[in-house]
Amino acid sequence: MEVTLDILGKNQKAIIVDFDMEHIPLKLLEMGCLPGNQVELLEVAPLGDPLYLCINETHIAIRKELAKEIRIEIRK
Repeated sequence: MEVTLDILGKNQKAIIVDFDMEHIPLKLLEMGCLPGNQVELLEVAPLGDPLYLCINETHIAIRKELAKEIRIEIRK
């Protein structure tokens, strides 16, 4: 099932499938946000933004708006 990163549940894991290169900062790519890499939602800020993620063992926080640009496949 392919969806966007913003709907991932806490402690849920997924694989990054694709994203629009125009909307993803180069810094995020350098930190491992690439197709085929595993992503896990670790925590959500109290007001729902930003999202604290683990992507290939790198911990990062991104805005929900940016997470909507990253397509994932949820793993069970």
